[in-house]
Amino acid sequence: MDTTSSPTQPPQPVRKTVRKAYRPFYAIQTTLFVALLLATLFTAWTPAGLFSGSLSEKLAMMLTAQPAGIVPIDATAHPRLPIGIVAGHWGNGDDSGAVCRDSSGQVTLTEVDVNLKIALLVQDKLTRQGFTVDVLQEFDPRLNGYQAMTLVSIHNDSCEYVDDQATGFKVAAAMTTRDPNRATRLTDCMRDRYQSVTGLKFHAGSITADMREYHAFSEIDPYTIAGIIETGFLNLDRKILTEETERVAEGVTQGILCFVFNENIEPTPTPMLVP
Repeated sequence: MDTTSSPTQPPQPVRKTVRKAYRPFYAIQTTLFVALLLATLFTAWTPAGLFSGSLSEKLAMMLTAQPAGIVPIDATAHPRLPIGIVAGHWGNGDDSGAVCRDSSGQVTLTEVDVNLKIALLVQDKLTRQGFTVDVLQEFDPRLNGYQAMTLVSIHNDSCEYVDDQATGFKVAAAMTTRDPNRATRLTDCMRDRYQSVTGLKFHAGSITADMREYHAFSEIDPYTIAGIIETGFLNLDRKILTEETERVAEGVTQGILCFVFNENIEPTPTPMLVP
């Protein structure tokens, strides 16, 4: 009998299936990231009319914000475009606007001097807020195609006595803009804040075609929202315009900031009629 044994086969290795541990935290994190991304894209591409508070305007401001670290005042990022302030009649030769004279005919005050003083104070106040502000002459060559967050031209009304109602301020917007709604909002902000700060009333009845068709409105970039304000009458409002110019400039400044930051405007209360 053959007693030779067959060779022994080596044991085969056993393969094990290794399952990765399920990590719910990472799944939740991924889901939240995708949701946030979709929400951002939806918001960015949704028409502005579907949102209140001019959300599209806020997004535009965010997209044009200054890079972090270069804002001079605080950490709030302001848009790169400047704010333009026109000092009415300034730099326009012999045209000084309204001229006030005493009983002997001597010039005691000119509109251009008042306009320029207010404009420089507004520039200082806005610069302290971190904005770049251009003070422009009446026919400044920079007005051609001028691009800015907003442009406001400062003027004042006549030195002549008209009647006891010739007091207060006026505001008009550039309706040739590509965005009439924002132009209207600028005038609403200017009217609300200026009246609140100065106490002067809005003199809507004396807004002229010259204000509504102000020459700079057709010179600037059509996307620049612009307006003109006559801060008072140089006759009956002379005291506040010349002796409280700081308060006048603060009213203009607050109106501009209201527009730039899309602040709320309180509705004008309607007086109740007593039966």
